[in-house]
Amino acid sequence: PWTFSIHDFEPITGRIHQPPPAHQTFQGKNFVICSFCPRKLDFDPDAVPIPYHHSNLQSEEMIYYVSGNFGSRKGVDVGSITLHPSGLPHGPQPGLAEKAIGLHETHELAVMCDTFYPLKLSKLSKELDNGTYAMSWYEPADGEVTEAGLTSHL
Repeated sequence: PWTFSIHDFEPITGRIHQPPPAHQTFQGKNFVICSFCPRKLDFDPDAVPIPYHHSNLQSEEMIYYVSGNFGSRKGVDVGSITLHPSGLPHGPQPGLAEKAIGLHETHELAVMCDTFYPLKLSKLSKELDNGTYAMSWYEPADGEVTEAGLTSHL
């Protein structure tokens, strides 16, 4: 047995946004663990320094938010856990990519586990689900009201 402190992980930064494998800390037969640690952000003048929209087609992505401020998500606080099932499009919520331009560093601390088989949700996790997270990337047309109660502010 051995231990590794996330505080000892040295994050990789670059001129443009680095994909999650740059943050990979461990890997196993059917999973990887990534550590998102305080770091300098992308340094190209035109870089958008937060994750781009994507879908994980061959994995499920679970993130535990340990500390800091998470620039790509509103409503995700310290202690939150998010789950992006295989195929669910996700990325910055509307307006947050523009807000991130010009930022130079992040003080976030989060742990991501990507699994290559579907995760099974416990009864407790289903009870804690806020019910609106999956649609939080959707930007309704002007005046449109969705099932989640989201309304456009255009």
